Amino acid sequence: MENSIPLVKLLDGRSFYYAFLAGAQRIFENQGLLNKMNVFPVADADTGTNLASTMRSIVDSPIPTNNVKMAAAALADAALVGARGNSGIIFAQFLYGFSNEIENEENMTVEIFSRSITKAVTYAYEAIANPIEGTMISVIREWAEFINAMKGLIDDFVELLIKALQVARESLADTTRQLEVLAKAHVVDAGAKGFVLFLEGMIDFFKNRQTIRRLAIPMNDMIMEEVAAFSHEEITHRYCCEAMLALDLHPGETKDTIRESISGMGDSMVVAGSEKRLRIHIHSDTPIKLFEAISKRSSITYQKVDDMVMQQEMSHNRKWPIALVTDSTCDIPQEILEKHQITMVPLTLQVGASLYLDRTTIASEQFYNLLESSPVYPTTSQPAYKDFINKYSYLSSHYNSIIGIHMSKELSGTFSNSQRAAKAVSEQGGKEISVLNSNRLSSALGLTVLRAAEAIEQGKTHSEIVSAVDSWKDKNHILVSALTVKYLVKSGRLSHSKGIAGKLLGVRPIISVNNEGKAITFGKSYSEKGSMKLLMDEAKRIIGKGPVWGYSISHIRNLETAQVYASQMETLTGKKPLFINDCSPVLGVHGGPGTVTLSIMEV
Repeated sequence: MENSIPLVKLLDGRSFYYAFLAGAQRIFENQGLLNKMNVFPVADADTGTNLASTMRSIVDSPIPTNNVKMAAAALADAALVGARGNSGIIFAQFLYGFSNEIENEENMTVEIFSRSITKAVTYAYEAIANPIEGTMISVIREWAEFINAMKGLIDDFVELLIKALQVARESLADTTRQLEVLAKAHVVDAGAKGFVLFLEGMIDFFKNRQTIRRLAIPMNDMIMEEVAAFSHEEITHRYCCEAMLALDLHPGETKDTIRESISGMGDSMVVAGSEKRLRIHIHSDTPIKLFEAISKRSSITYQKVDDMVMQQEMSHNRKWPIALVTDSTCDIPQEILEKHQITMVPLTLQVGASLYLDRTTIASEQFYNLLESSPVYPTTSQPAYKDFINKYSYLSSHYNSIIGIHMSKELSGTFSNSQRAAKAVSEQGGKEISVLNSNRLSSALGLTVLRAAEAIEQGKTHSEIVSAVDSWKDKNHILVSALTVKYLVKSGRLSHSKGIAGKLLGVRPIISVNNEGKAITFGKSYSEKGSMKLLMDEAKRIIGKGPVWGYSISHIRNLETAQVYASQMETLTGKKPLFINDCSPVLGVHGGPGTVTLSIMEV
């Protein structure tokens, strides 16, 4: 040991926490590199983003105490909540095992540290359905084994960690030789690389005693490195699915019963956490079926689904330099989103104690059955700020700039969360990110997004597209016909007294969204035929103003009426609809079955 490096024979909770921040900092700085080298278990180029999300949750957690046991438990809990991806959840489970094995100690010696991490490796292995050597778990194990072998010979943390780091680096290099897919791509395992980077950051903290003020800044100087993309293997299961489960209200359900219930639905399964709160990760082709099975055994308090085929296309077959982001209320069909490489961030539906992702983990038919049968009326909420942080962080490592276009900010907090996240990621990564309020929703939002996609494909610049989107607002019209006011009352969009009067009169409202982005009622009828005439009369008035760029239609269990509108619109405009699609379940909460939305955009 060099004399300039301070000895650390006892580790308290505060030092342990700040060493973690230093390790997290190293992950943030190399997020782009980790994304680019990600080839195993799936070539979805998001390992850096997933580890950064896990670390960000840790960084944002307060320091509870100088007690190392309490600090470790708090960090493990934060990691479990924020964990994303295979590597993030394995790391979170390792931390959980580590914290669980520490006795109620104020300070930690090398011997206690060694004993706890050795047992934590077992926790991590047990969480993985099919552990593969030559990955992150191998490096963690070999690093822990070396520390355990040295515990009686070295009593200084800094000396021990420096020597153990060399073992971790050698184990990391071995990953290329252990897995054919890594050897073919000439890379090491991305998750294992992330763990070694984390160790390097911790050691830097102890060696250099970085200031607490510097380390306390979340996501400081997150660097999106420009590195060459590596070759990748074929994806065998399309969707990366994750969830946080609360087992408290489900007697008899355990890690084993949850694991057994989903074991045949995919691969790369990891089940981490305690018997009361679990974090699961699995690659599957059937996320709706997967989450339906889980919801029968546990309350789902958080869930995420990433389309790994889309991620691979964006990272390795990117068509354009500008990424386009929207939300699930756009009603654009999946095949059109894929064609234009549009990223869709889902809103959330809550039915009883369980959460679902709009259009992603619950089918329309399943949702509308719940709409009728659930004793508690479903509610909706915007995507979380952290969901947008993760999405923009990922896209920033693959695109030159990003444009987000969302439903009216007057109708949802989606725009606000997206804008705040974009500002944070842009400031830290240096990429230009613009978040725009469409002042519309449903198929009208879809028209704005598709027109922006067309502009990107035509080679328009970022600033030209941002200006154009603003100019399209007055040219975009949305007309919504509902069969009843019943669901508007249930969802709180219409007062109970007005709703009662409406139901007694059999009113079928025609709703629009004005240029301020607010929902307004511009007409009403007492029959479906009357509603259709009223809506088409307004459509004819709009078409009479000048050429139409395009139109689209979405509906709730009413394809027949949607097709009637499409036929009449084609006669009037000479154009076929850009799309006809099911309306987002999030919007269905308010409109209910039978609702049809016709949107028209002028040239």
